[in-house]
Amino acid sequence: MAYSAIKKSNVYFNTILYTGTGSSNSITGVGHQPDWVWLKQRSGTENHNSFDSLRGVTTRLSPNRNNAEDTQAQQLTAFGTDGFTVGTDNGANQNGQTYVSWNWKAGTTSAISGGSITPTAVSINTTSGFGIYAYTGTGSNGTIAHGLGGTPDALIIKSRTQTPSWIFWCNDFNGRTRMVLDSNSAANSNQPYAFNDAVPTSTVVNIGTDTDTNASGQNYIMYVFKNVKGYCKIGTYNGNGDTEGPFIYTGFKPNFVMTKKIGGTADWLIRDPNRDFNGQWRDLYANSTYAETAPDANTESDIYSNGFKLRMSHSNHNQSGEPYMFMAFAKDPFVADETTNGVPTTAN
Repeated sequence: MAYSAIKKSNVYFNTILYTGTGSSNSITGVGHQPDWVWLKQRSGTENHNSFDSLRGVTTRLSPNRNNAEDTQAQQLTAFGTDGFTVGTDNGANQNGQTYVSWNWKAGTTSAISGGSITPTAVSINTTSGFGIYAYTGTGSNGTIAHGLGGTPDALIIKSRTQTPSWIFWCNDFNGRTRMVLDSNSAANSNQPYAFNDAVPTSTVVNIGTDTDTNASGQNYIMYVFKNVKGYCKIGTYNGNGDTEGPFIYTGFKPNFVMTKKIGGTADWLIRDPNRDFNGQWRDLYANSTYAETAPDANTESDIYSNGFKLRMSHSNHNQSGEPYMFMAFAKDPFVADETTNGVPTTAN
């Protein structure tokens, strides 16, 4: 019997590196037709760019900014069966510059029943525990059915039409706690209005009256994630302030890790093994346009077949006694039977 129901993680998530050409550029090798593409220039300071199948190609949001969505005709111009195409814009395809894209597959677009706020469009996948939901705010407390078949472990919400921040919630937070993806600020533990002072349930996400999540007549996009054994792990760890830092168990070899200090000021750190993960990380920051950092003593770490281990005492990663959240997706899931098209994880 397989450890994970997911045999090939790249069917649902994959990290891809590419070099810009300055002309129309087809990016392949993703392993699926993505429904959410988050891309960033590695070698320069262009904005992060986010595109999804519900909002459509050329319609951009920037995770490092609170801007409303805008049209970028020469960034992501098409979704393909094995990737996507980018145009001539420097934010996605400057000649000679290097880029990374993180790509998620959702899937079913049928309407979901339940909830007091009906999404205008959805794309969900119960196998990978991921859903995208477009909805219009009501200004009143409400619920949105998610259809994932279990309780979500993380939410990311952004207004499409106004300029509130990107709101982030994870499974160790109560209904009053949230973080801001486009800021290095600490979590705010006294904000009951974003989620109506309630955590998600196995059927719905609770939405409050805060303009960040539910202003009347305004359009929003919401990304919802559920932990899936062997593929997705969202949780928290405590720093120890030592170069022999904590080991964070994920149950798979990670292909994407995002961490953030919960109680203090710190950047949202994104790492992946394609960018020299093992031994030293090259950080990108979700809340900043900085180019990826060069490896140094503050980024040392190890990646294992079942998680990752910190080997630095820097406060952004591992301050003694401080809690941190993490979100990780698999490179290689644990699979028992390779004959069923599984790809067993490899040891470090």
